[in-house]
Amino acid sequence: MGKNLQTGERLRPVDLARGHGLSTQAVRNYEESGILPAAGRTPHGYRTYTPLHAGALRAFLALVPGHGHRTAASVMRAVNEGAAEEAFRLIDESHAELLDDRRTLKAVENALRDLGPASPPEAGPGTTFIGPLAGRLGIRPATLRTWERAGLVSPRRDPRTGYRVYDETAAQDARLAHQLRRGGYPLERIAPLIAQVRAAGGLEPLEAALRDWHARLATRGRAMLAGAAELETYLRLRG
Repeated sequence: MGKNLQTGERLRPVDLARGHGLSTQAVRNYEESGILPAAGRTPHGYRTYTPLHAGALRAFLALVPGHGHRTAASVMRAVNEGAAEEAFRLIDESHAELLDDRRTLKAVENALRDLGPASPPEAGPGTTFIGPLAGRLGIRPATLRTWERAGLVSPRRDPRTGYRVYDETAAQDARLAHQLRRGGYPLERIAPLIAQVRAAGGLEPLEAALRDWHARLATRGRAMLAGAAELETYLRLRG
């Protein structure tokens, strides 16, 4: 589209759509939702766009991979309404979320690294009771009960005594929860991480998931850089 971006040149919806794999209806929808500035009209009522609209479209499409469709749309609407500070705030929030994701990943890795081998069984093969487990972790049994209510650990009940019995999986969940709590993470943020470890089938399979997590965070970070570059270009076009 570079040859069409002469200052003041009129562009049709198809000119904007071509090269981005979009339909002309998508371009019109973006305009109607405020992602693009309002189009001009010919005497016959046809939409006409300019290089400014082309810049807005490029900025929006570049923002989506790093920030998501909803935030990218909100950023563009704010810019087009002259509320650049609001756009910057939304971008800052996305960056803060990415940083928080990185910290969470680091905490998970540290917790997995600090987990030691399972202790000898104390209530049958591979099992232990709440008191001995709490003692090994250096916490109160009431804390383990709180974690159970929050979904962090899932001990079974002995059918004869009704006592909580922690098998190796439950004990491992408790050790992981303990490490994350030591890192300052609230219960509501720990539960999804425990679930991820469970879904991975143990700690070793989770290593591949962690590598993939690293890659996704890096990809998102780079996408944010690309989006920022296009947004800056668009801001300059707007003057």
